[in-house]
Amino acid sequence: MRVVTICLPESYVEGVDKLIGQNKYPNRSEVIRIAIRDLLVDELWGDRKPSSNLPLVAQLQKLAQTPEIPQEPPTT
Repeated sequence: MRVVTICLPESYVEGVDKLIGQNKYPNRSEVIRIAIRDLLVDELWGDRKPSSNLPLVAQLQKLAQTPEIPQEPPTT
């Protein structure tokens, strides 16, 4: 994984920390990864259905290892 530095409004950081405090997520990075994944699924990849028995997170990790992110979901 690559390290990316971002700037967030204080209220976002407080909200993320609240979710962590409620034991919904283990850390800030995981919250942000999941939020970005959901955004990409909604905005870029469409209603992609898992193409295998792998969890969606594992499928996205595999995609992240490829040099280019596909613009359209593969046809089945």
